[in-house]
Amino acid sequence: MARFSKVLRKTDIKKRLSVPTGFLSSLPSFNVCAHAVDFQAVDGSDRVWTFRCSIRKKGHPKPVISKGWLSFVHSKSLKVGDKVQFLKEKNDAGAKKHAYEIRAEKEIKIFGAVFGYAPII
Repeated sequence: MARFSKVLRKTDIKKRLSVPTGFLSSLPSFNVCAHAVDFQAVDGSDRVWTFRCSIRKKGHPKPVISKGWLSFVHSKSLKVGDKVQFLKEKNDAGAKKHAYEIRAEKEIKIFGAVFGYAPII
C-alpha cells in the first residue's frame, strides 16, 4: 500500500497541496506531453473526490494537488496543523472500486501543545 501523509501548512489550506515527488509513482500514468493527471479518492464517509495532480513542465517536477483540493479542505473544515493521508490499495482482482483513499485528521491540542490527531469522517 503506497502512503503519503502531511501536516498541513498555510499554502496547503489556501491554495494547493504540495506532495512528495515519490507520490507520483503511485498515481495513474501521465499522458505523453501532459503535466497533469486526474484521480479519484474516497474518504471515510464513502464520498468520492476527484483531484488533479500536476507537475512543472520543465525542471524539478514539484507535484501539487489542485483541482478538488480546496473543496475537500472546506468540506472537512481543515486548518493549519491538521493532517491528511493518501493511501493506495493494491489493485488486485476484486479490489475496491476506488484505488485511492484520503483520510483527514484534526490536530488535538492540550494547553497549547499538540497531543495527537483525531480522524475526521
